[in-house]
Parts: sequence; C-alpha cells; structure tokens
Amino acid sequence: MARMTSLQDRATIDQLAQLGYTDSQIAAEPGWKTRTVRKWRRRAQQNGRKSLASKMGRPPAGALSSYPVRLRETLRAWRDAHPGWGPKTLCAELEADEQFEGQRLPGLSSIVAFLKEQEVTRPYERHSDLPQPTRQTTSAPHEEWEMDSRGQEWVPDVGVVTLINLSDDLSKAKIRSYPCVVGQKRATRRPRTEDYQLVLRLSFTEWGLPDRIGVDHDSVFYDNTCKSPFPTRFHFWLLALGVDLVFGRPGQPTDQATVERSHQTWAWQALEGQIFSGWDQLHAYLEQRRHFLNYRLPCSTLGELPPLVACPAALQPRRLYRPEWEKELLDLTRVYAYLAKGQWFRQVSQVGTVSLGQRTYGLGVAWKGEQVDVTFDPEDKHLVFRSADGERETRLPLKGVSVTSLMGEMGPLVNLDHFQLALPFTWDEWRVTRLCRTLGGTT
Repeated sequence: MARMTSLQDRATIDQLAQLGYTDSQIAAEPGWKTRTVRKWRRRAQQNGRKSLASKMGRPPAGALSSYPVRLRETLRAWRDAHPGWGPKTLCAELEADEQFEGQRLPGLSSIVAFLKEQEVTRPYERHSDLPQPTRQTTSAPHEEWEMDSRGQEWVPDVGVVTLINLSDDLSKAKIRSYPCVVGQKRATRRPRTEDYQLVLRLSFTEWGLPDRIGVDHDSVFYDNTCKSPFPTRFHFWLLALGVDLVFGRPGQPTDQATVERSHQTWAWQALEGQIFSGWDQLHAYLEQRRHFLNYRLPCSTLGELPPLVACPAALQPRRLYRPEWEKELLDLTRVYAYLAKGQWFRQVSQVGTVSLGQRTYGLGVAWKGEQVDVTFDPEDKHLVFRSADGERETRLPLKGVSVTSLMGEMGPLVNLDHFQLALPFTWDEWRVTRLCRTLGGTT
C-alpha cells in the first residue's frame, strides 16, 4: 500500500533522481507509487527543491479576499497612481476615505500581503558595508592623513575653485592645499578621481606614503548610489599602493576634525581679500602660506609651536614614493585580499545584467529580476554571483582592476621622453601637465 510522503521523502526522491535512478527503481523499496515519485521528481526538476513542500488544505482565495472588491480595486488604483505610497500610507488613506467609513478595514500586514500578491512591492535592497580597518589613535607622523575638499568659491581671474586640503593627523602639518578649478563663471563639476590622484601624487612625492587616509563619503571615495557599495577606482588605487581608506561616519565631521578645521585656516590665510592674476599665482601663494603655517604659525594643540617645529619627525617619510615608481609600487594582491572580505547584493536587470563599480556584468536573461549576492574568489580573480535561494551560481572575471586602469592618466606618461600638448590647454590638460612636472624633467 502506498504511503504519504514527507518533505524528507521528497528530498530523497530528488536526490536519487539526480543520481540516475528511474522512477520505478525509486518507488520499489519504500513502497511508493510510481506516479507519486514521478510527480515530485518533475516538480523538483522544474521549480527547484523549494517546490517539494506541499500545500495541504483549502486553496487560498487571495489576500484581502474577505473584503469588498471595491476596496481591493481602490488600493490597487492608489498604488498604480502613487508608486511611492507604502503600506502605512495606504492604510492611513483607507481610514481617511469617507467611502469606507464604518466598514471593517484591513490591517497593515494584510495590505503588505496584498501588495506582494499584486507584485507591486518595491524590491528590498539588502545592505552591506565596505570592509575597513578599525580607526586607531595615531602614534607617529604619516600614520594617518585626513583629506577633504572645501566648498566652492569664486576667485576672480581664476574661476570657481575648490581647495582640496590634506593634513597629518598627529603632527597637524598642512600636507597640501590644492586649488581645483571646477568651472569659470559657475561650478560645472565636482573634483573627480583624477583631481584627487594628482593632489595625492604631489603629496606622496614630497611626504611619502601614509598608512591610511581618512575621508568622508564623497562619491569619489564611496559609492553612494546603493545600499551595498562596491569599492571605487580611487579606493582600489590606494589599496594597491598599500594605503588604507578610512571612512568617517555620515554626518560626523569630527571624524576628520583636523582637516575640517583647516578649511577655515586656508580661507583666511590665502583667499580672503586677495587678488590673483591666474591659477599659477594662486597655487604659488598657497604653497608660500603652507610653509608659513607649518614653520611659523603657533598651534594651540602643540603647545603654541608650529607643526614642523613641534614635530620635526614629520619631515621623514614612512615609505618613499615617486610617480615613475608607481607602476612597480601597485600590488593588486592587496586589492584581491580586500575584495575577498566583502559581500554585495544586487537586483538583476530585465536584460540580465548587474552593475558593480560602474562596470556591467552580464548574467543572462534567465537571471532577470532576481536578487543575487556577490562575493570574490581571490584564487581565480572571479566574482561569484549566487541566487537568493543558493541554488544557482555563475562566475565572471573581475573588471577594471589592472595596473593600467588604476593609474589612469598617469599610465601613458611614465615612459615618455617628452610630452607636449596643443594650445589652448583645457583644465584636464593642465592637470596632465602638472603630473608631468612631478616626473623630473618631463615637459
């Protein structure tokens, strides 16, 4: 006599079928009917193991089936007209609507179930944080720098300028203040990855490489477009150089207190009341004031001594750097080790793609609409994409992480004997020219 199958029985049927046993072979020993084995085998093959759980009893009539059709139609119409209205809003709207006054109304959980059944819920975006080192108290110069860009300011005969400021956390030394032109009559952009790379290359050349750099959540440093951010190219570049990027807490400027205080100092020392004939004069004046701030101006937190007088050890680099050495200094194994610690979540588009780090990965249309979690395998340098139920997996090579791509505009310059740009120079061309000047003799 055939017996009722349990969930474990159905899982066993699926396992035996995958091993190549026929339906009659599977049915013989336990005493199941062949048609029962065939039913559960086919269900597992077509819909996965999650379909092996049977649904006994009366078939459901649907969410809110005990409420009037007019109420259900009203909820659906509201949601179609206002995609941003969530279950709480819809519940409150029902309570305020005169046509349903005095009637029994569904609760919040029932409305949630109705929206899910109608497939009009917003997809839930799972959160994950970027791995980062524990922020430590600095004990030596150049263990940690702080970097931030000051607000935009119109400087006559120069343009709209954003000062990118760098300070050493322990010695309070002013590492650099670099005027980044972001427009002429009005701001047309924000400082980009290439701008920050230029500022850091100039600073590394003079001061050496720090252990870590503290920053805020600017989009150059941190992917603000999703709840599960992937490292930016700027982040990868620093990791490959052996410099950790440490993010301050959102809304907590005190996490970069040293550089935040320096914004006002730089404005008072170099911008207010001054007129410049052009960018070169502004840059030269900032350099002159930097020397004054580091060697002449007393600092209250250093016993009224200037930073480099109070802490002359800051003049000694921890690790040397030259732009022409950068290709050899970049070690991608550091990037791979960092990625191996992370996990990211994405929803696959309707054409079967996901985006990570501004790079598109094609999973295929069979994955469309699915939520996937993404990890990195450092052994074969592949990203591993898994379906939410863990039943499917695909692996794709990591994109955009190579020495050439991380170096950006510096890459083509390091092997040139000479470099010449046509006039008139754009801002990007000026930036490349300044890169060349750091290479020693390249013009």
